[in-house]
Amino acid sequence: MENGSEEKEGDLYEHFAMVIDKGQEPVRIDKFLMNRIENASRTKIQAAAGSGNILVNDKAVKSNYRVKPNDRISIVLPYPVKTDELKAENIPLNILYEDDHVIVVNKAAGMVVHPAYGNYSGTLVNALVYHFQDLPSLGGEHPRPGLVHRIDKDTSGILVLAKDELSMAHLARQFFDHSIERLYWAMVWGHMPQANGTIDNQIGRSPKNRKIMEVTGPDNEGKRAITHYRVLQPFAHVSLIECKLETGRTHQIRVHMKHLGHPIFSDETYGGDKVLRGNHSGQYKDFIAKCFEAMPRQALHAKTLTFTHPRTGKRMHFESELPEDFSKIIDLWNNF
Repeated sequence: MENGSEEKEGDLYEHFAMVIDKGQEPVRIDKFLMNRIENASRTKIQAAAGSGNILVNDKAVKSNYRVKPNDRISIVLPYPVKTDELKAENIPLNILYEDDHVIVVNKAAGMVVHPAYGNYSGTLVNALVYHFQDLPSLGGEHPRPGLVHRIDKDTSGILVLAKDELSMAHLARQFFDHSIERLYWAMVWGHMPQANGTIDNQIGRSPKNRKIMEVTGPDNEGKRAITHYRVLQPFAHVSLIECKLETGRTHQIRVHMKHLGHPIFSDETYGGDKVLRGNHSGQYKDFIAKCFEAMPRQALHAKTLTFTHPRTGKRMHFESELPEDFSKIIDLWNNF
């Protein structure tokens, strides 16, 4: 299924982690893990290694890798750690629209969408469980209640969630068919090569760091990713752009902008959190530091969402205001 994404359900979750003792003798990692993970066969461990899900010091290894003292081993999988019960939490939600079938939420930056390793509370789903009890799920061993897409923790903006199974199936199909329209606003370093453009290539996991994505060659593992952009406003050394997603890959806009040489402003993961354009004067560096302080996360906002209502068939359009931090850096650059 194509879920949205900056919204694609493609993150990896840590299910097991340990640091090897200083006195450990070299031994194959499949044999080592088989003796330390309950109900884990050597075949399953080898399959996990073959899929790139066994990491040593954040790099994927094969099953014949020999563990060494002080190695940090982790097993990452594409679904959250199973929790027996999602905790309902009374967290304020910015609800743009709600009826008996769907709810449209404007997510604040910093809020994780779904509970996972290291984030079992304080998420959007915890808030939704409190807001209404009969939340549907996609089913399976690791359900994601109400969700058909999501956006990154430090990306702000609009999400649509289903309140019944039929609506969930209908919305999921719209994402699969690319009939849901999503527009993001982003501030990127530098000036784009043209006022309008399309980026069309493959995105896959970085073999050096499985937690991030990168543009891959046609013969490598990856999925086609298409982003259309247009420049809304050029500033001295950055540009405000609008991005329309035709596909929904993990971190798609962030990866595409980095690939073009124009990382999203203040995006620590993809290199936008340092001075990439402009001079090296102390005054300019102080100005950039002020901008980073105002926007301590990637300057990316899910601005609009348009979809067909799963019950009425009506085309519905929602637009969210820019959050305060985003508006502030626009003002800063306007007055630079």
